[in-house]
Amino acid sequence: MPIGFINIMTFLFEKYALSFLRGAGYSLLLALVGTFFGTLIGLLCGIIMTIPISKDDKTWYKIIIHTIKFIINAYVEIFRGTPMMVQSMFIYFGASALFSINMDIMFAAFFIVSINTGAYMTETVRGGIISIDDGQFEGAKAIGMNHYQTMRYIILPQSLRNIMPQIGNNLIINIKDTCVLSVIGVVELFYASKGVAGAYYKYFETFTITMIIYFIMTFISSKILRFIESKMDGPLDYDLASTDTLAYTSEMYSIPNKRKLNDDYFHYKDI
Repeated sequence: MPIGFINIMTFLFEKYALSFLRGAGYSLLLALVGTFFGTLIGLLCGIIMTIPISKDDKTWYKIIIHTIKFIINAYVEIFRGTPMMVQSMFIYFGASALFSINMDIMFAAFFIVSINTGAYMTETVRGGIISIDDGQFEGAKAIGMNHYQTMRYIILPQSLRNIMPQIGNNLIINIKDTCVLSVIGVVELFYASKGVAGAYYKYFETFTITMIIYFIMTFISSKILRFIESKMDGPLDYDLASTDTLAYTSEMYSIPNKRKLNDDYFHYKDI
């Protein structure tokens, strides 16, 4: 065993690089899959939570919608109000004890991360939807669109951009929080690191390596997500096109870039 903090870290990483990288790969896979399905769950539940109920609706319809909303509210409150570690043990061991279902460990891990993320994304999606101006809902209703059509063609394309930062935030949180799945035997990065640390009883050096790997994964993910957000914003310069034959606005109006706006502002101010 070499002597010195850096030398020990180098020795451990060279000897157990495969274990570290395999664990990191599982952590990243669990986070990506869990965030993807959690976002889908959040979109579905968020849309349902914003279904309007009017006095003219039939009684059976009101009962069904209120019941579904109550179930979704209970799901959101329970999974946001309890730790993922406790949820992991409750679901994995509870499925075996109560229903005699022996879940595959990886399936259980994907399922747990997905439904946990879905609870947070439900509130995120609901907030993104209600942040859109009411006039757009009224306009969609005026032209005969139902709630599903309004969500698909008008509201969700706008709210998706608003909730994109939170989707990215959940991904980064999941990369770190997958370590709690070690309690049910998932061999992710933290679990692999415990095995490496126990081999030579070098916990500080081992988990310094682990911390660096987690930071690299979250940092790169953050930069990729920022890039995607910038692409979703579109160009700074664009034309306002119109299909109205009485108003030929295409290529007549454009939004200049910020620098040109500032230059024009100070030019006219000086005049």
